[in-house]
Amino acid sequence: MKDEKLISKKKPAYPINEELYSYLTDYNRNIMIPVFYDDLLRFVGGIEVYDKNGVDTLWIRVYYAEHERDEIDLSLKRMYLILHGDGSEDSLAFLTIDAIDYCTFGNSKPFRVKIRNILNDNHTYLYVKKADASRVYGLELEHILSPNNINFLIYKDTLIEEHVLGVPGDQFLIENMDMVSERGKKRLSKEFVKFNERCMIRLLGDMRSYNYVIVASYDFDQVEYRIRAMDFDQQSFEGNLKVYYPQFFKENYPFVKMVSENLQEESIEQYKKEERSAIARRIKGSRKRIHRLVDCMVNDTISTPEKIKQLKMDLYKYTKDVNFKSCNSMGDILKVAFKFVTRNYENVNTYIIN
Repeated sequence: MKDEKLISKKKPAYPINEELYSYLTDYNRNIMIPVFYDDLLRFVGGIEVYDKNGVDTLWIRVYYAEHERDEIDLSLKRMYLILHGDGSEDSLAFLTIDAIDYCTFGNSKPFRVKIRNILNDNHTYLYVKKADASRVYGLELEHILSPNNINFLIYKDTLIEEHVLGVPGDQFLIENMDMVSERGKKRLSKEFVKFNERCMIRLLGDMRSYNYVIVASYDFDQVEYRIRAMDFDQQSFEGNLKVYYPQFFKENYPFVKMVSENLQEESIEQYKKEERSAIARRIKGSRKRIHRLVDCMVNDTISTPEKIKQLKMDLYKYTKDVNFKSCNSMGDILKVAFKFVTRNYENVNTYIIN
């Protein structure tokens, strides 16, 4: 696969405007939380975190001054109870913060918080990030249009995300792929085709292998696979249509090769149609919410005029839908794209009752 430079510059962070805040409030995403991203930046030191093979993960485990640690721990435990419960503090005494890690690469520079229940030793993670409009749109579209619900909260300039369970794609290729059966590779190939199509339709970019996870589900006689995005920073920003296809990133070449070896062209087209139909049904089933979210995007600035122009022309060439030509924002482009997908679904499906 040709090593084509698809993303050349770091994406800027875009502020969340009042219209988007109003949307988030109405859908129970904008909630008062007890800790801000800037609070966690007050760490006084840190040590590198290595994986089980001794490789530097590019995360550092941070620590805080003694007079601040108790307050930060308490705020993070309360944050966990708000994100995963109703905010009541009955379980507060049973929670402990095992670690706070800071990511030194990427756009969001998140904090990863490990929270453990001391009664049963179960633990989970949550992420604290600087709020960015692109990421919020990406999270909402994932929640509405993918098979996966996703839980997040926002307050002012701080974003709290739940942990997305699964094995990161790059790690899966190294540690798990050799253990996947031949039948399993066919099912995983089917999922990659659907994931590829889903990312393109909802314009989620930069899905390199370390930006999504593989989730294995055990059925009574087989293992099913699902691919879940876990990084939404590149939602509707780039102008090159290829950025929204995971298949064009060199990091995903092993998955692309697997698809070509395990699926015939007819099957690939079938699975693309299945994914388009599933998204069309989700759009129709959440019409009011989707329309309001996309209207927020229409009135928002989350890209540059040059990239908007390039993407709308790429999509016009791909779909031959002239409506793309009149788009002036990324929100306009998504609105036309969603209408295109639902219109085709309705025109082809003769079993719909009107």
